[in-house]
Amino acid sequence: MSLVDRLKKAIGLSPFHDPLVADLQKALSPDRVLEDYEERLLHSKDESVFEGGLAGPVCFPLTTEEVQSIMKIAQRHDRDVIPRGAGSGLAGGAIPLGAPVVVALTKMNNIIEVDIENRIAWVEPGVINLELSDHLRPMGFHYAPDPSSQQICTIGGNVANNSGGPHCLADGVTDTHVLAIEVVLPDGEVTQFGGLDPEPDGLDLRGAFIGSEGTLGIATKIAVRLTANPEAVKTILISFPTMRAAAETVSAVIAGGIVPAAMEAMDQRTIEVIENHVPAGYPKDAGAVLLVEVEGLPDGIEIDAERICEIAEKHQAEDIRIAQNSWQRDALWKGRKSAFGASTYISPNYYLHDTVVPRSALADVLDQVNAIASENDLTIMNVFHAGDGNLHPLLLFDAEEEGTLERVHAVGAEIVRISLEAGGVLSGEHGIGIEKQQFMNDLFSDEDLNHQNRLRFAFDPLCRINPGKVLPQGHSCADIQTLQKPPEGVWV
Repeated sequence: MSLVDRLKKAIGLSPFHDPLVADLQKALSPDRVLEDYEERLLHSKDESVFEGGLAGPVCFPLTTEEVQSIMKIAQRHDRDVIPRGAGSGLAGGAIPLGAPVVVALTKMNNIIEVDIENRIAWVEPGVINLELSDHLRPMGFHYAPDPSSQQICTIGGNVANNSGGPHCLADGVTDTHVLAIEVVLPDGEVTQFGGLDPEPDGLDLRGAFIGSEGTLGIATKIAVRLTANPEAVKTILISFPTMRAAAETVSAVIAGGIVPAAMEAMDQRTIEVIENHVPAGYPKDAGAVLLVEVEGLPDGIEIDAERICEIAEKHQAEDIRIAQNSWQRDALWKGRKSAFGASTYISPNYYLHDTVVPRSALADVLDQVNAIASENDLTIMNVFHAGDGNLHPLLLFDAEEEGTLERVHAVGAEIVRISLEAGGVLSGEHGIGIEKQQFMNDLFSDEDLNHQNRLRFAFDPLCRINPGKVLPQGHSCADIQTLQKPPEGVWV
């Protein structure tokens, strides 16, 4: 127990006297309902640069029935609820507003069933993305969506944000690979969206739930589609003098009818950071590189790889290297997926942005983004899913320097504006959360937003689950209530 809670107990204000906590501890167990201030503070943050409130009781259910109990208890005590996975989100979607009950799903981490014959696995939401593929790989399969945070992010969190990843260019993002979801609704009812049939009857509520960022209910079981491991893989590293040449190559490859498994772009600063701290074999003198991977039958990938190299040579490619073994391939991918973490060697803080633009606009948008960062005296790294135009500008800064965070947010807003003006959208995989709420009006009409709120209201008439997220003011059910404050005299 913290000093704060010991003092509260001494003067008769211990959290143990809170009837909400007492009911939750009875439904779960005292050790799986955290009420200590420091523990709640830890569960009030995610990987974003945004601030929210302070978590109320933090619950760790083990079963669907326990999630049901939490929802019913919260409703009985008129408290909001927020689901939480690994806390690796970058848009503030898991940050509590007010003092909601936090439902942390990390202990629901079982791979329930693997059906190789039908290529389906049932998993709980707390299963780590990479651990699922590691479990499946000896059987000849994997789970296709592979976010850069796949070593820590959960399948439930991937469902909430419809996450993508480098290898989603050809195979599609989470929505493509989830067949059915068992969901506990805000009133505690359990239902299933989707199904294992190729064409389930009724409305596509599975599609509505995926990407809803925890605002419609809590997933407790997920049926995922298994993808067969490819017979052959070829990984190509192509160096260019400029990012514009790399971006134009991406458009030319797709226009040529080739859809690789992955096409990742990195600029010179990113290459330098990776090679200085996580050596991967990238040429430090290159202005930009493309990491391209093709998968399939051996003869087919040889043809695709040859055509990609020919296209790259026509667009100023300076060097082309093909990984000769699995060790070289793994090293190249380790470098790509370590880029964000490696950035902390040169700056203590970073803001990883996420917008999507048409491939044809990549080069122009990147020029504008770099110019905006330079004008505001911010260091920027560009590493992104080039094949589908999903930009991830990485703004580096020191939050201790006065006024820096304000400049970071200002540049972030300009990146959104630039992307939308180029015909893009707000997010490719990180979600809206609280980060991009204010820009929803720039992408959607009032009628669009009102319909989105009507959908949410149909699931959650009392607006109790993850309120104040995604939809902007004026179009959110959260407008009808004030986000709940901690009960007087109980929480600090």
